[in-house]
Amino acid sequence: MNDREIIFCLLCFLTAAATIFWYRRRMQKTMDSISRMLSLAMEGASIEENFDESRLSALQTQFAHYLSASAVSARNLSEEKDKIKTLIADISHQTKTPISNLLLHSELLKEEPLSASAYGSVDAIYDQSEKLRFLIDALVKLSRLENGIISLAPRRSPLCPMLQSVQEQFQQAAMDKGLFLKLDPTDISACFDPKWTTEALCNIVDNAVKYTSRGGVTISTVSYELFVRIDVTDTGAGITEEELAKVFSRFYRAEDSREQEGLGIGLYLAREIITGQGGHIKVTSTPGKGSVFSVFLPI
Repeated sequence: MNDREIIFCLLCFLTAAATIFWYRRRMQKTMDSISRMLSLAMEGASIEENFDESRLSALQTQFAHYLSASAVSARNLSEEKDKIKTLIADISHQTKTPISNLLLHSELLKEEPLSASAYGSVDAIYDQSEKLRFLIDALVKLSRLENGIISLAPRRSPLCPMLQSVQEQFQQAAMDKGLFLKLDPTDISACFDPKWTTEALCNIVDNAVKYTSRGGVTISTVSYELFVRIDVTDTGAGITEEELAKVFSRFYRAEDSREQEGLGIGLYLAREIITGQGGHIKVTSTPGKGSVFSVFLPI
């Protein structure tokens, strides 16, 4: 190989090395720019960059526009959530007093000398007002949960005090129907939000007592390595296979339960509460023999 060929090869090598070096610098600069844009987007700051007309820069420009649009969407979503929060608070506040007055005046009317038909009308007004109060309370809770206004705060706690509280709340209702409401003793602990998990279990037990006409309801627990299962077992009419997938739907009520008082929102609310704290809920049932609602909570 002569000197010219050696010089030519050397120039080619230097040119290739310079090109690779320039390209790596260019890529590093682009990655730094994208990293900076991501940081600004996560902080909610505006993204202002100057780009040249290269293809790589065009991609940077598109990415910057996308991040800017995402930031705007996030701000709009936050504003909408604030509006919803205000609306829910207004609904809760504005309806509480009229419903309380309806209930109060209905009770006062019951103490007055009225005809039998008038007493029936007063009872109907009271019952429907109470139903309206429950519906609005449930819808407000649901809206707060679904919009993230209420934040669940699970913590490791023993299950027994919560389950005893649930049993005490529905013991009288079960006795009035000639049913038993049994709680199997337990010393198991789990990770859950005591207030809202109590609400979820109350909705499940309320349904179990309401739709059971003989026998009763048993609350029991089973511990596994990673989670705890709370079973609410009833001896009611059971649920058909076609309806099992629908029982947790909002406002769903089975055809054969229309004569019972209810809104079809309790089980939906229970599912939202349980899944919102890392658990899940399922139901198994045998028509004519009863149902088992199982709540799974993380250890």
